[in-house]
Amino acid sequence: MTPRKIIAIDKNWEFRQGDKADSKFLPVAQFPTNVHLDLFHHKLIPDPFIGKNELDVQWIGEAQWVYRTTFQADAVPQGSKAILAFDGLDTFATVVLNGKTILETDNMFTPERVDITAIIKDDNELVISFDSAYLRGWKLVEQYPDHKWGCWNGDSSRLAVRKAQYHWGWDWGPALLTCGPWRPVNLEIYHSRIADLYFDINVDKSLKSADIVTHAIVEGNGGIVRFEISLGDQLVASETVDSSQDTTVSFHLDNPELWYPIRYGKQPLYTVKAILLQDGSEIDIASKRIGLRRAELVQRPLKDQPGTSFFFEVNNIPLFCGGSDWIPADNFIPRISAQRYHDWVKLVADGNQFMIRVWGGGIYEDQAFYDACDEQGVLVWQDFMFGCGNYPAWPELLRSIQREAEENVKLLRHHPSIVIWAGNNEDYQYQESENLTYDYENKDAESWLKTDFPARYIYEKVLADVCKDLIPGTYYHFGSPWGAGRDTHDPTVGDIHQWNVWHGTQEKYQNFDKLVGRFVSEFGMEAFPNVKTIDAYLPLGKDDPDRYAQSSTVDFHNKADGHERRIALYLVENMRYGPDPLEQFVYSTQLMQAECLASAYRLWKRQWKGPGREYCGGALVWQINDCWPVTSWSIVDYYLRPKMAYFTVKREMAPVSIGITRKEHRHPKDKYTRVNIDVKTQIEIWGSNLTLQALTVDCVVRAWNVETGEETYSKTISTGLLLPEIQSTEIVAMEVPGSKEEQAKTVVAAYLVYEGKQIARYVNWPEPLKYLHLQKPTQLKAILSEDGKAVQITAEVPVKGVVVECADDGITFEDNLVDVVPGEVVMIGVSGATKDSKLETRYLGML
Repeated sequence: MTPRKIIAIDKNWEFRQGDKADSKFLPVAQFPTNVHLDLFHHKLIPDPFIGKNELDVQWIGEAQWVYRTTFQADAVPQGSKAILAFDGLDTFATVVLNGKTILETDNMFTPERVDITAIIKDDNELVISFDSAYLRGWKLVEQYPDHKWGCWNGDSSRLAVRKAQYHWGWDWGPALLTCGPWRPVNLEIYHSRIADLYFDINVDKSLKSADIVTHAIVEGNGGIVRFEISLGDQLVASETVDSSQDTTVSFHLDNPELWYPIRYGKQPLYTVKAILLQDGSEIDIASKRIGLRRAELVQRPLKDQPGTSFFFEVNNIPLFCGGSDWIPADNFIPRISAQRYHDWVKLVADGNQFMIRVWGGGIYEDQAFYDACDEQGVLVWQDFMFGCGNYPAWPELLRSIQREAEENVKLLRHHPSIVIWAGNNEDYQYQESENLTYDYENKDAESWLKTDFPARYIYEKVLADVCKDLIPGTYYHFGSPWGAGRDTHDPTVGDIHQWNVWHGTQEKYQNFDKLVGRFVSEFGMEAFPNVKTIDAYLPLGKDDPDRYAQSSTVDFHNKADGHERRIALYLVENMRYGPDPLEQFVYSTQLMQAECLASAYRLWKRQWKGPGREYCGGALVWQINDCWPVTSWSIVDYYLRPKMAYFTVKREMAPVSIGITRKEHRHPKDKYTRVNIDVKTQIEIWGSNLTLQALTVDCVVRAWNVETGEETYSKTISTGLLLPEIQSTEIVAMEVPGSKEEQAKTVVAAYLVYEGKQIARYVNWPEPLKYLHLQKPTQLKAILSEDGKAVQITAEVPVKGVVVECADDGITFEDNLVDVVPGEVVMIGVSGATKDSKLETRYLGML
């Protein structure tokens, strides 16, 4: 028997417009590919990301496109078969091989395999025709008029099509309806093969042993399968057995190397191989990397508060999951390299974040993304691909969805980083907003299909059954947000999306403590991207006449409804600012976003109070990334340039942090008076210890007059204070130093000191910042250290939000946007700087 051959069909590809008779075939830009990349490569369209070019390329999504290639193949040995494997065709594709139609697809997410043994020749022609997903979607809408169509973002035609929903446009991304062979195409020739390799893993509660049941699904005639488990270069276990359709072997490992989330341990990955042998020869090999860990979602009653907890526990460690939501990293997915995925995940990990939520309007991500999460210890919350709408559920569509779910769960289920799957993004919220039929107590699944919310059958029956069958050890959540049948805004059960800052009631972000939930899986605030990113999308760059904050081109690169009013609202409520110069306006929006998001993490993490009091178990900011250069809720822009919120979130999610909130308390002498009122302004201070070790610390509080720079208070308010591990601890509530008049201009800083070393710091300012008479420092200095690895920042008066900038590319800062107070040196790590690097500073009130 000859081994299985896998031949990449990635050469000689050409494309043309299929509904234009005079169009000629042109070579593709790359493979895999899509039509926008190929048209742009040949300069047939402008860059859709520049200016308003998005408008000029809309015709592409309503056209038909044809891809073709030729390839040679050896004769298929007697008893073997030839398979064409399509990892991803986007979306309505008709595949013709040597003049014969072999496949018709309607689902972008589902890989396909076609037996071509009877068709393949020495010289072969493969032609793939792609129809317009947009137009096909509308035809399906018309075909099912009884369904109550409706959605947020895009239009209803997307609900009928199993394609990345963000391609229709979203409130952070352009409408670019692309198509093409977006994932690899391979020719496989084999007699027998290992069709799947998967595992049932159980790590004992003691963490001292692990059982691994390995399954090799064998297609073809018999033989034997040799299983090998190795860690690094060391073979840990092996066994050889006769093959069957489901060849299974159980392994027991004592004292296994466990996989941990970042910060809490290492990320060892075992390699498991299944080797198919026939007559002593290796016919096929399948290999996957796995991590051994216990992971569970803990939902249990709480002390002193209603509802139940919602937090993740890995290897018996309860985690406050600070993290981010993830959208596809580009509108043109085939150009996202494995290195770019690694760089994105590294930004998350380096930012002290533990979890990424893969949002349901994008794609089941490339294996490289999950590999990076496995390697760097970042947990993954994985949505199924449904978002913000009332999805239909006709029989053929349900069958397509079931296949999609089965195939993608099989592809991803070995990744230790994935700890939860969720059925959709905000579809239950859409149901509530439109008052669609939903009776949680009705458990008759077939009856759900007869209501005006038939998608319930998808989330609570189809996807639930797939997860039960294929990944019974991983928690399945019906949707995000979801709270066991309660209103999706109920903060006491399940997860919530907290959009009453920015959307909804447009609350002040200082009130995030009143907007807490058991797990907040979305919240956010917009900010402009780096000025370099704006210059990159302006057609004339720095010389563009639209290079100002309110220009039509800059507005075009913000897709959020009412973004002008909402950014202005939160800016005007909080700080003095102006739209010019652009650099200072960008700074103002990033400062506002940074203050907002830090407030959420800080106040919600305060509610992580230890066993039985896990009142908030996590916060995932919307969002970490962008799919194009844009003003959005991201904390890192399309070019991987961090906004300032990235650094404030990083500080809030540090292993040890300290928080302050300032509250005014009013006590009238009697119930009638408007005059005799005792007013006190208090600060409340707490510490958060997310490490595995209890710490005994001292707490120091200092205060300064914001106008004079004079230090007005300095005291160690607590010594020998115990901060238990993995929780937040209240430290003190005390009046702001000084008289009532002085309190309104007093800056307070709190520090945690451990064994004589400062381990946490936070500076609290009177708010709103716009009321303060901020002084322009005359001695603000940002000096690069001799070794070029740190920047030392000092000032003689309190300075809010100091940003260190450098025009040179290749320089990165470990921290930024820091508050500076007199008598302190703030150190920021830096890499890539030289003695010739010119550092500049920017701060609130500098203009």
